Amino acid sequence: MSKKIDELNEKIALSKLGGGQARIDSQHKKGKLTARERIGIFMDEGTFEEIGMFVTHRSTEFGMEREKYLGDGVITGFGKVNGRLVYVFAQDFTVFGGSLSESHAEKICRIMDLAMQNGAPVVGLNDSGGARIQEGVVSLGGYADIFYRNTRASGVIPQISAVMGPCAGGAVYSPAITDFILMVENTSYMFVTGPNVVKTVTHEEVTSEELGGASTHSSKSGVAHFSCANGVECLTYIKQLLSYMPQNCEEDAPSLPYEAGDEKRKGLNNIVPDSANQPYDMREVITEVVDADSFLEVHKNYAENILVGFARLGGRSIGIVANQPAFLAGVLDIKSSGKAARFVRFCDAFNIPLLVFEDVPGFLPGTDQEWNGIISNGAKLLYAFCEATVPRITVITRKAYGGAYDVMNSKHIGADMNYAWPSAEIAVMGAKGAAEIIFKKEITEAKDPAQKLKEKEQEYIEHFANPYRAAERGYVDEVILPEDTRIKLIKAFEMLKNKVDTLPRKKHGNIPL
Repeated sequence: MSKKIDELNEKIALSKLGGGQARIDSQHKKGKLTARERIGIFMDEGTFEEIGMFVTHRSTEFGMEREKYLGDGVITGFGKVNGRLVYVFAQDFTVFGGSLSESHAEKICRIMDLAMQNGAPVVGLNDSGGARIQEGVVSLGGYADIFYRNTRASGVIPQISAVMGPCAGGAVYSPAITDFILMVENTSYMFVTGPNVVKTVTHEEVTSEELGGASTHSSKSGVAHFSCANGVECLTYIKQLLSYMPQNCEEDAPSLPYEAGDEKRKGLNNIVPDSANQPYDMREVITEVVDADSFLEVHKNYAENILVGFARLGGRSIGIVANQPAFLAGVLDIKSSGKAARFVRFCDAFNIPLLVFEDVPGFLPGTDQEWNGIISNGAKLLYAFCEATVPRITVITRKAYGGAYDVMNSKHIGADMNYAWPSAEIAVMGAKGAAEIIFKKEITEAKDPAQKLKEKEQEYIEHFANPYRAAERGYVDEVILPEDTRIKLIKAFEMLKNKVDTLPRKKHGNIPL
């Protein structure tokens, strides 16, 4: 028996070496952690249980039968993260560059199947050179098996992808289907076609980092939700993200203990400027209202005219969508609409209540927006809010103009509670534009048209550019002092915690993708 035990221990040690010490050292020289090191940092100490440690590939062509490694380039298993069950796979770049083979794909699929069966999140730590060329179509089939499971699991369990090295070609579509993508600066990239192909086809000279690096995808394309300075920061962000989420779509997100104190936030009274055209940072409003240090912003560097992220309010997990007056005056455009819509749908899928802070002058005008589909893209956000059945609350801090007022979680599209600050302006459009249309004849016939425009502009402001007309109609439930916002929201979400709402019976809706 002792010989058999020795043999087992040798195999375990061999498996843990991956592609060997030289390749491990090479990984470290690139500033990258190994797959096992990543899992060790990510999982609670001593909780990781590996599955498929001795799996090897089955390829017999191109000399592959002479080169086999236990585990076949991916480490899979389960364990605890902050005391909660999580499934994980980590591609091992030291083994065939982390390339995906038939058996490699089967190991990942096994983990995803277990995650679905047991209702727990799955986290993928991607670091792969792509399909294993020696296996041909078998490798491509493995990718498709993973894509299929990503899609079936969508909205059932949280799926998070960390791109911690290369991720190219067909490999990019698995992370793209998952809920959140994190990338590491200078060591990871994602693209469908690499720089060499781009140069051949379009004659563009571009580096891998410029084409598909963390900075590119977190600020330009919006593919990545987080850009991280290093691997450790990336894994820390994943832990934070998971803390705001339930295990699956049938559960609620975990709450933290909370003791009520003085909930007034007098600093909120002075954030909105007196001038309707002066910007301010909506992050100041959010951080004042939510529990201290609890706001985790998502997609921070992309479509900065809207803010989305997770926070806690009275210990409860919530999702926040907020116009950002400090960037493009907080208008809704193509990118911001898509960004917010995806976040709203995630929160709704996983029973996370939604809080909306509104200060929106409308949709961004121009041929670029119209020709590129602002209509269908703006409709994505509208659809997402209309479809959401979780508790939904809106606070109008200043502007709520035109169709954007409807789209930003208005009462008319199913919001449960709508509050407005005294500074709120709820109208079809800004006072100047409205006055020019309504009083056009009087202005043009006046002795001093400029003075008459000012008078009529003020008249419109007094009639419509305030929250009271909407409150009279019941479109706003209450006009509140800014300093009372936090306590009002805590009480409202407490009241709504057992909300029950169901959509009409159907296979699924047809969102304007």
